[in-house]
Amino acid sequence: MTKFLGRESELKALMELLQKTSASLVVFRGRRRIGKSRLAEEFAKQFSKYYIFSGLPPSKHPTADAQRAEFRRQMNVLGISSHDANDWADLFILVAKASEQSQTLVVLDEITWMGSKDPDFLGKLKIAWDLHFKKNPKLILILSGSNSAWIEKNILNSTGFVGRISYHLLLEELPLQVCNQFWGEKRSDISAYEKFKILGVIGGIPRYLEEILPNQTAEENIERLCFTRTGALFSEFDHIFTDLFGGRFQGYRAIVKCLVNGPRSLDEVAEELGRVMGGDLLESLDELEESGFLARDFIWHIKDGRISKLSRFRLRDNYLRFYLKYIDSRKEMIGKGIFKGLPVSWLSIMGLQFENLVLNHLGDIIKLLNIPSHEVVAAGQYLQLEGIHRKKCQIDLMIQTKYNQLYICEIKFAKREVGLEVVKEVKEKLRRLERPKGFSCRPVLFHVNGVMEAVWESECFSQIIDFGKLLEP
Repeated sequence: MTKFLGRESELKALMELLQKTSASLVVFRGRRRIGKSRLAEEFAKQFSKYYIFSGLPPSKHPTADAQRAEFRRQMNVLGISSHDANDWADLFILVAKASEQSQTLVVLDEITWMGSKDPDFLGKLKIAWDLHFKKNPKLILILSGSNSAWIEKNILNSTGFVGRISYHLLLEELPLQVCNQFWGEKRSDISAYEKFKILGVIGGIPRYLEEILPNQTAEENIERLCFTRTGALFSEFDHIFTDLFGGRFQGYRAIVKCLVNGPRSLDEVAEELGRVMGGDLLESLDELEESGFLARDFIWHIKDGRISKLSRFRLRDNYLRFYLKYIDSRKEMIGKGIFKGLPVSWLSIMGLQFENLVLNHLGDIIKLLNIPSHEVVAAGQYLQLEGIHRKKCQIDLMIQTKYNQLYICEIKFAKREVGLEVVKEVKEKLRRLERPKGFSCRPVLFHVNGVMEAVWESECFSQIIDFGKLLEP
C-alpha cells in the first residue's frame, strides 16, 4: 500500500467521533478514485477490530442475489460465519453481533453497487442500525459510495436515515500542496510549470497521482499514462462511467462531450444534443454534478450579489476533458499501437485545464488574496451577457466582497513570462464590465512562469501572484 498523504482535516473529524459515548453512522461520498476506501483503511488503523465490505462491481447482468453472495463470501473471509443466510436483514444482524463488543469499525464500501438492485436493502440496513449496530456505543459504521446522487437521494435525504447520521463527508480533490508530495524527494528539483502540466491532466485525484514517476518528465508521464494501451488512464473513462451509470453510459458521455470546449448553458446543451431542456436532461446534469464531474456556475448580479436563475455547466474534472479532447478520438489507433507519442496540439488545451485547476481550488485562492471568507458575497467564473447597450464580458474568476470590492482575476499558463498583451486584455474586460457606482475593481494576475518587467511597470494589477505558491507547505 502506498504512503497515505493528506486528508488531515477529514481524519481529525473522524477521530473526534471516537470521543463520543454513542455509536456513529458516517457517510462518505465522492468521485471514483478520490480516496474514500483509502481513507477508511487509514482510519481503521485506530481500531483493534474492523470489518470492511465492498459491493460487487457492476456486470452486464448484476443481480441482488450476486451482491448477497459476495457479501456472504467476504463475511466468511473476515471470520464472520454467514450460516448460509440469504436475506440482508439476517446478514446485517450477524455482522452487528460480531461487532457488539469493544471499539469496532464497520465499512460498507461502494454501497450503491451493494444495494441499488434490492429495493429493501436500505430499509433493512436502517432497522439493523436501530436495533443492533447502535447498541455498541463504541461502534462506527461507514457507508461509502461513488454515486453521490444515489446516496444524496436514498440516504442523506431519506426519512429513514434523517437524524441518524453523525458525520457526512464529500471527498474533494487533494490540495495542491499535498499533490506536490507525490513527487517525493524530487519535488524541489522539478518546476511548478512541469508539475502543473501533469496536474492539468489528472487534477488532484489521489489514485492518478500515485501513478506519477518523478524521474520521468511531464511529457513522458502523460504519454505513458494516457497514450499507451496499458496506461492507467487509457481506458479509465469507460471504467468509471460504466460503473457509475451502467446502461445510461452513452447518454452521460454525450453530455460531457459537448462541454469539452467550454461552459454551456442548459439550452445550449439541449440544442446540441437535440433534447428537451428540462426533465431527464436536467436530472442527468445534476447527477453528473453530484458525482463531481461537472460544476454549475450561476450568474450573479453585482449590484446586490443576488444569484440569478441563469447558469452554465462546465467540466470541473480535468481528466475527463483531456480524455475526451485527446485520447478518445485516438483510442483505436493507440490500442493497435499505430499512434505513439503525444498529440502535437496537446499543450493548446492546457490554458483551459489550468484555469479549471485554479477554479477547483477557490478556497485557497481566497486565502492567498487575504480575503476573509465571511466577506465573500460571490465567487466564480463571471459572464456578462450581451445586451442592447452592453457588450459581452467573460472573466476567468471574479470574487465579490460585501464591501463592494471586485477582484478581477486573470489566469495565465504559459511556457515563458507573461507579456504586455495581458494588460491589454484585462483593460478591455474592465472597460466592458458594467459595475454599479461605488464598486472598486482590483485586477489580479495568476501566472506560473513569471511576468515581464513591463507588466509590473504597467501598474495594471493590484496583485501579481505565482500560482506555484500553492504547491508549497
